Amino acid sequence: MHSLIIHMSQSTARRANAEQLLLDLPNAELLEAVDGRDPAQVAGVKTHAGDLYAPRYPFALRPAEIGVFQSHRRCWQTILDRGWERALVVEDDLAVEPKRFARALQILDAHMTPEMVVRLPVKARELPVQVLASEGDLQLILPKVIGLQCICMAVGARAAERLLRASEEIDRPVDTWLQMHWATGQPIHALLSNGNREIAGEIGGSTIQTKTRASGKLAREVKRAAYRAQIAFKPQRA
Repeated sequence: MHSLIIHMSQSTARRANAEQLLLDLPNAELLEAVDGRDPAQVAGVKTHAGDLYAPRYPFALRPAEIGVFQSHRRCWQTILDRGWERALVVEDDLAVEPKRFARALQILDAHMTPEMVVRLPVKARELPVQVLASEGDLQLILPKVIGLQCICMAVGARAAERLLRASEEIDRPVDTWLQMHWATGQPIHALLSNGNREIAGEIGGSTIQTKTRASGKLAREVKRAAYRAQIAFKPQRA
């Protein structure tokens, strides 16, 4: 297993954690993140106002979200260019529990195919429609509704090819897009209770979230809830 760590070299606050991940992850290397705030880096990206797929996404894409999406696409392309069967794609605010993560990797080695994408989320909230493998409190599942965040995923080569083809134009953040298995053609699995943590708050905060005035928060939450309800109506099936 190889590992790609998405990291922006100018982000000095996150550098120490990125270097720790180089030690903690198998065959790891840093991959330069795309800066969505730099017009030159995203000049060729075709974006839409949330209406490329159904359900419609109710928020405008932020520059940072465009950069994150393109950073993941860069990782998927790297998997293909290197001829890897699969690789971990990791964001630089991840922290792993080495012993538990080693067990998770063993499950992936035994059960993952090049057709698969497996999330290793920091929150074990997803409910299974199918359990593919279990070892103690670790479970490899096909979740009913795909969770959010792309902080740590294992991506197979055939899946990477499929995701690249489907994301030549974008209209929503990458994790929200990946929830739409009916649009991407890609089932998403999850490996739960893996010991992963998100430590963005300890290393300078999120690179995506922005402050919203109190007057706009309620409206945003209402729109978000309505959108998520529509996603829940289209579950994955075994």
